[in-house]
Amino acid sequence: MDAESKITKGVLAAIFDDPEKAQVTYPVPVLQCLQVKPLAAGANGPAERYRLVLSDVHNYVQCMLATQANHVIHDNKLVRNCIVRITQYQATSIKGKDILIILGLEVIENLGTPDKIGEPQGFEMKPQPEANATIAGQNFYGVKQEEVKPKPQQSIPTRSAGGATGQHGSNNIYPIEALSPYAHKWTIKARVTQKSEIRTWHKPSGEGKLFSVNLLDESGEIKATGFNEQVDQYYDLLQEGCVYYISNPSKVQLAKKQFTNLPNDYELTFERDTQIEKAEDQSSVPQVRFNFCNIQELQEVEKDATVDVIGVLKEVSEVSQIQSKSTGKPYDKRELTLVDDTNYSVRVTIWGKNATNFDAKLESVVAFKGTRVSDFGGRSLSLLSSGTMSIDPDNPDAHRLKGWYDSSGRNDTFSSHNNMASMGSATGRKDQDKSIIQVKEENLGMEQQDYFNLKATIVYIKQDNFAYPACMNEGCNKKVTDMGDGTWRCEKCDVNHPKPEYRYIMSINVCDHTNQLWLSCFDDVGRVIMGMTADQLMALREEDDTKLALAFEQANCCKLNFRCRAKMDTFGESQRVRYQVMSASAIDFKAEGAKLADLIKQFGISS
Repeated sequence: MDAESKITKGVLAAIFDDPEKAQVTYPVPVLQCLQVKPLAAGANGPAERYRLVLSDVHNYVQCMLATQANHVIHDNKLVRNCIVRITQYQATSIKGKDILIILGLEVIENLGTPDKIGEPQGFEMKPQPEANATIAGQNFYGVKQEEVKPKPQQSIPTRSAGGATGQHGSNNIYPIEALSPYAHKWTIKARVTQKSEIRTWHKPSGEGKLFSVNLLDESGEIKATGFNEQVDQYYDLLQEGCVYYISNPSKVQLAKKQFTNLPNDYELTFERDTQIEKAEDQSSVPQVRFNFCNIQELQEVEKDATVDVIGVLKEVSEVSQIQSKSTGKPYDKRELTLVDDTNYSVRVTIWGKNATNFDAKLESVVAFKGTRVSDFGGRSLSLLSSGTMSIDPDNPDAHRLKGWYDSSGRNDTFSSHNNMASMGSATGRKDQDKSIIQVKEENLGMEQQDYFNLKATIVYIKQDNFAYPACMNEGCNKKVTDMGDGTWRCEKCDVNHPKPEYRYIMSINVCDHTNQLWLSCFDDVGRVIMGMTADQLMALREEDDTKLALAFEQANCCKLNFRCRAKMDTFGESQRVRYQVMSASAIDFKAEGAKLADLIKQFGISS
């Protein structure tokens, strides 16, 4: 079959000249993929993104692949020179450059991967006399381009907040995934999947209030926050579950990852003139977007990471209360046990109204979006205030789990993560035992994060900065600031504490018979090493330097089993592998002896 004859020649010019007409004339254009490149990951570890170059034989254009379409890359279908059918796209302009946002595509595999067809030219925008800036540089292939003037964004109908006045053509709707600080005129059509309560703060510099919403469309999700006057303006208007048109002005800025569970590098801040209108069509936007992690895989997820999880409800505890260490305020909580078809179970803690109003029946399928991973006593989950919970959701994962549980799962036996501190991969195999020289020579952590077990002796503990003052609120652990008036302030929780709770953050040097290695340790591991809490060690420092030195001396020359993670970290402009201790335990000599006996048997050595 002739691949060239299938390509929709000249379609790129039509798309950018008249997007609305092109959507009708060329609803599913066929193009050749000339390049596929991964975008560099951000410092906070955003979702993987890919940039494409697509050609219609006459022109080529840069494209952004929506993360929902990443499966074509994971399946090794989208490769250089393949022919693709674009099932859903959005023409837009970023930094004055025309790009296509590819929301859906199919690879026409029977057309193969022919050589580049034709001699396509870089797509040039039409000059705009009113523009006051020019753009010069290199195109996607590194070829010097002539200076061209940016094409203005398409006009957006004017609307009043809360009113319905404009008509919304599909060409005017901007995908959430394309939002960035460089996008100027835009309108998104999104569903409110979560709305927070109104929070207030009081500081020496003033006081205020805020609320936030999570917004979802077909391309992705983003958090939006309103402060002070915008709380009065938009809080009652935005209702959970409803779809809205939202137009700038609205500030697009880098997301504060510690305050959101969404995989987006950016977030929105509502402004006085932000235009919000409830959409008449409430069905064209997805209800919720999940990225589920199965329960067995939780052992491989980093502590404090945010994950979505789904499972069958096996156990429900009664509501209980805990008190804040700092304020004495009571918090309601309830613990649930979920199981799934990996034959693992996990404990999920829900809080506040979610806990008191929970009425799901046992054996219901429950989906959680936005739970935080804890490693206390293994692996457990806690539903964040920005997270959501769905009972018996209508999605393929829920239907699969319901079918599995009804057919066989009800009678299965489930493993928990409570005793899995030394277990590694999602298959349940133990992490490999390594010597220090093996860790270095095998370059663990250079290409991906690697887990390994290490039996080593502590030879030095850095004593200058072994702990930091942390927030006393349950689950926060953020560093607090000494206000100089006898109180310690946590900006995250917006509260002043009478004292901090110190937590370990230690650097230790360990050695074995092969080499030495620096390891980073946090609070749980620090307690094992020092045999006391960081608060107790800080009290020793205040009381008597001699007792402090003795405590470190007693911890030295101690041999432990360390479960470690090797991961590449960036420090300034350089990169190096960081080795973090995930857990530490005293050596079980009986178990170690049995392990050596097994090794001897494997080598066929008889005593």
